[in-house]
Amino acid sequence: SLFGRNSFPSRRPQSPLGSLGGMASQSQELIQQLLVAEKDAESTIMNAKKARLAKLKQAKDKAEDDVKAFRDEQERKFQAEMGAKAAADPSAELKGATAQEAEMVEKDYQQNKEQTIAYVISKVLDVPTQLSTTQKQALMMGVA
Repeated sequence: SLFGRNSFPSRRPQSPLGSLGGMASQSQELIQQLLVAEKDAESTIMNAKKARLAKLKQAKDKAEDDVKAFRDEQERKFQAEMGAKAAADPSAELKGATAQEAEMVEKDYQQNKEQTIAYVISKVLDVPTQLSTTQKQALMMGVA
């Protein structure tokens, strides 16, 4: 017959060992590639971790330097203020305040001097020179 068994070219059966040997070497090759890729990945991860730690250390060092600079600046300002206060003479400040108060008293005196003198003189001159009736009676009775 046309489509009989012998009409198609037959495939020659391969030995099971020959086919497995090629696959085994291919598997070994793939495993080796995976191992190399795994080592590369581990190396990349280690390098990234080292770089990250270096950056963290660098950031920490910079932050510590910034804090130290800020602390030094604040301490310098504080010392400058304290030095200025210590150098200032408190008695000179008190003398200045006292002189200002004395000047205000003198000014008030000068402004009110004339009015006060006029008031005292008017009261002295306003005293009656005659005795009141009560005073006269007391004198007559000999009480005073």
